[in-house]
Amino acid sequence: MEKKSPSFGKTLSLEEKLAILADAAKYDVACTSSGVSRRGEKGSLGNACAAGICHSFASDGRCISLLKILLSNECIYDCKYCLNRRSNDQPRATFTPEEICRLTVEFYRRNYIEGLFLSSGVVKNPTYTMEQMYQTLYLLRTKYRFRGYIHVKAIPQAAPEVIEMTGYLADRMSVNLELPTADGMQRLAPNKSHSHILKPMRQIQNGISEYRLSIGKDSRMERHQINSQLSGSIFSEVPDRISGESLKDLPGRRRKPAAFVPAGQSTQMIIGATQENDYQLLTTTQALYQKFDLKRVFFSAYVPLNEDPLLPDLGTAPPLLREHRLYQADWLLRFYGFHAEELLSPGRPNFNVLVDPKCDWALRHLELFPVEINRASYEELLRVPGIGVKSAMRIVRARHGSVLDFDGLKKIGVVLKRAKYFITCKGKMMYAIPIEEDFLTRQLTGEDSRSNWEIEHPQTYRQLSLFEDMNMEMPPTVEDVGKSVSGQL
Repeated sequence: MEKKSPSFGKTLSLEEKLAILADAAKYDVACTSSGVSRRGEKGSLGNACAAGICHSFASDGRCISLLKILLSNECIYDCKYCLNRRSNDQPRATFTPEEICRLTVEFYRRNYIEGLFLSSGVVKNPTYTMEQMYQTLYLLRTKYRFRGYIHVKAIPQAAPEVIEMTGYLADRMSVNLELPTADGMQRLAPNKSHSHILKPMRQIQNGISEYRLSIGKDSRMERHQINSQLSGSIFSEVPDRISGESLKDLPGRRRKPAAFVPAGQSTQMIIGATQENDYQLLTTTQALYQKFDLKRVFFSAYVPLNEDPLLPDLGTAPPLLREHRLYQADWLLRFYGFHAEELLSPGRPNFNVLVDPKCDWALRHLELFPVEINRASYEELLRVPGIGVKSAMRIVRARHGSVLDFDGLKKIGVVLKRAKYFITCKGKMMYAIPIEEDFLTRQLTGEDSRSNWEIEHPQTYRQLSLFEDMNMEMPPTVEDVGKSVSGQL
């Protein structure tokens, strides 16, 4: 089926729409492992593996195993930072739900993809856009019996009924916070507000909690071990008809506890478009985890695409190293027991980008070091640079049968090039090293200088494609190069 392009006044083929809308989707970086396991079934198409969906990234940070597209790049809003804003003169296209289904199924059958990541600009109004996305998922799950992974964006200010029904068909949903402060939102996206964004986020959180309770699980946080293996299926009870254009035609709430967003919800923040410091970003991230039970918070280094006095100048390098440090700090919040207030403070609001956040924290708390490996608790070990969650557990287990030395730590997986400055084995350090902040900072920045340079100067790789483009001579764009490092650990 063909559709008129508002920009050109001509019909666009399905391939032309795909080229426009797949490219427009690359600035949304919220791709990760699916978090859902679902076996194939006779008469249905596809399956999902909890850790196996997003296993490879293209040069702009996109996961190549998902068909990552926009329903439409038309938008009624005029956000200053967005390439698809209303005032930009660029090719526009809109898929029909049936077209997205055909693309998804055909690409899946060709083994190009394992699932779908669907977002959209706001066409006509939020509810209309969300209805189109719902109908797409409904067709995939019912008419095409697609059992693969689906991640869909919820549109703020859409009717809650449509968001709810979409949640019963998707594996993961996300609502992008976009800008971390209300002031930045007011200046760069005056048509949006945090209250409008947080409302569907709360709705999805409540739906996930109700589903957990309905299957005998605990309503505690997404990452709590008691909820690590959620049961149920989005196919437990599927409505027997497709919704029409009107909300009154949408099926009601299901009588049985079908899975609601079983892979959890996430969000994304833009880094560098406004002047927030790392402390503001990290405290916002921590609050989102605590108050909305998010699976992930993603950070997207801003790539200057539009000319505006409130934005960085065109040609300004994306803050990739800063994005990388924020991802590392996010890891510390989620798995290492750190709090944002420990890592940064109003008096010291930004990370030293030359060292990772854990080293930065350790250098400011040298009174706690060195740590004796053979006596330290698991929690103390987690705070030593170079010791991760797995290696800390291995140390605790290994101590039951022997006394550990530095050779043993290396075999366990401890990164001694960082840990050696902060630990002792049998009361001795690996080398005679002064425990002094300036000296250790120089040593650690020297160790990481090469990797830091590589993050700030990403190499140019050919973007992976669903199509054969080995002979394409067009060089990658600046935004493709800028997103070559996703920053995720």
